[in-house]
Parts: sequence; C-alpha cells; structure tokens
Amino acid sequence: MNIMKKRTTLAAVVLVSITALSCSTELTDNAAPVELVVTNTQNLSRLDLDPLTTDDECDETVGTINMQVIPKNENAIGEFVQVRVNRYRVSYRRIDGGTIVPPSFVRSIDTLIDVNETVPGSNFTVLQADALSQAPFAALQPQNGGRDPETGRPVVQMDVVLEVFGETLAGDNVYDSTAFPLEFCFNCGGCS
Repeated sequence: MNIMKKRTTLAAVVLVSITALSCSTELTDNAAPVELVVTNTQNLSRLDLDPLTTDDECDETVGTINMQVIPKNENAIGEFVQVRVNRYRVSYRRIDGGTIVPPSFVRSIDTLIDVNETVPGSNFTVLQADALSQAPFAALQPQNGGRDPETGRPVVQMDVVLEVFGETLAGDNVYDSTAFPLEFCFNCGGCS
C-alpha cells in the first residue's frame, strides 16, 4: 500500500511540475536571437495621494521606461529580429511588511523596436486612478484613520513591478521587467 501511495504522490508532483513549466513558456522561451531589456529612470519616489496638494512635483511622471533590443550574437540581424512589444503588466509587491496591494492589470501597447535601438516609453500607467480609493491607500486618508492597518504606519511602501511582453517578427517570445520602489502617503508634504 505504501508503494502505491508513493507512486501516486510522485505522479502528482511530476504532473504539477510539468503544468507549471508549460504555463511559463512565455517567460522562459530563450529561442529568440535577441533580448528585450527594460530599464527605468525614476523621477519620483514618494507620492502624496492628497488631491488638494499644491506641490508641482506631483504633476511629474513617476519615471521613464526604456526598452532596448540587443542581439545575443552577431548573427542576430535583419527584419525578423525586430521586436513588437504588445502588452505590459503592472503588479505590486509590498516592501514594508504589509500584504495588501492594489490589483494587477494588463494594458495593450504596440511598439516596434529594431535591434540595438532604445525606445523611451513614458506613457506607461503604473497605478490606475480607482486604486487610490481602495485598499491599501484608502486607509491613509484622515477619515479612515490615516494609517495602514497592517503596519500601523501613515505610509505604504511597495515596489511597482512593470513586466513588458513582446515577440520578434519571427514569432519568438521576449520579456523583461523593471521595478519602481514607491512610497505612498496622504497629505505628507508633497511628492519627491
């Protein structure tokens, strides 16, 4: 009986492993002759969520995303190694001990990048407008206590993770990600 139980457990582990690997092919497909490299230049690290703030810096963008296609070897040239970036996903990771984050979201884009070309893209949304009225940000407003219930602090700190997906014109998947560490507060003296 123990042998049968061990075989069943082993089969279940193998099945879960195969399923996990098959679901992640988009991120691990290394057949592309080029790499998509995504970096950021951060302008703001603290966002004051108070809509009445008069700080001009709060009108700035959080940062700029740069996307570059670099060849894996000298043979990676031609039009079929151009990369068409077709979407990005934004997710969040708390770095202050809290666990509540805004829902992640996916947006479609359409950008064609040549090999050895760098394309700045500053029109990436990193926080949807309705997220400010939801957890964890809603708790920072004075009428809701002004503190994050998980950490007891008047500030929420998290990494905003931006993942960019595309494919070469030959159909090979490419992917990269970058993160912005941000601090969110309410009526805390403006953005910086």
